[in-house]
Amino acid sequence: MSAEDFRVLAEQLFNELPVEFRSCLENVVIMTDNFATEEVLAAMRIDSPYGLLGLYEGVPMTARQAVESGILPDMIHLYRKPIMRMQAESGVSLEACIRHVLVHEIGHHFGFSDADMHAIEQGE
Repeated sequence: MSAEDFRVLAEQLFNELPVEFRSCLENVVIMTDNFATEEVLAAMRIDSPYGLLGLYEGVPMTARQAVESGILPDMIHLYRKPIMRMQAESGVSLEACIRHVLVHEIGHHFGFSDADMHAIEQGE
């Protein structure tokens, strides 16, 4: 899938999320990139460029002040090639893979840790 088709699909999947979530994401920008930058991978101690599917950059809602002005938008990065590899290896639809990563990164925006989201996914 081309980078542009991936971007359009990610945008479509974002727009399909419940309005209750989207209304809390007005200051969040969804970015699609082929891979995370070398700097991001190094900072996260990830060796393979395929080792990171997505990334939330910003201030989680749980850490925000009541009134903040002049702040840059939060960003969610979806990494196309790692997500496409995950899809090829899992056999799950590309839409489901993108949605999974997108929802995971949105969880970080709401202040959930990776452990919190794993527990939610496992029904704990």
